[in-house]
Amino acid sequence: MLSDAQWGELESLIEACRPKAKTPPKEIRRTIPAILWRHQNGAKWRAIPDESGSWWRAAQMFADAVLRVIRWARAGVWERGIALGMVFLDGSDVWAHQKAAGAAKRGDLRQSEMLVKHLVALVAAMAPRPA
Repeated sequence: MLSDAQWGELESLIEACRPKAKTPPKEIRRTIPAILWRHQNGAKWRAIPDESGSWWRAAQMFADAVLRVIRWARAGVWERGIALGMVFLDGSDVWAHQKAAGAAKRGDLRQSEMLVKHLVALVAAMAPRPA
């Protein structure tokens, strides 16, 4: 869950690009952590905890995020996020089999998918870590 301070930083960025007829702001605050949880845990959409709201809303919002991320890039959201001190996470805590380094790639991610992954990394860097 995002703290009030973290949400305060994100809310103005999200509201600048949010389609007004879409998801209400209160639902966005519940849904963003659900999307982050799903990507941090590598789980299926239906595995999202119930307290994070409905899984289908998170899946729909994530699908819409591809277009939203492009709008955010044009609006300068990424630059402002970096200026706020947000950082990209590295993959140093991801375990892989020792022979996985030479595996064949199944296909490159599209640019829009890369932008969404960067968004997840930015917001995840803001999330409080358990002590």
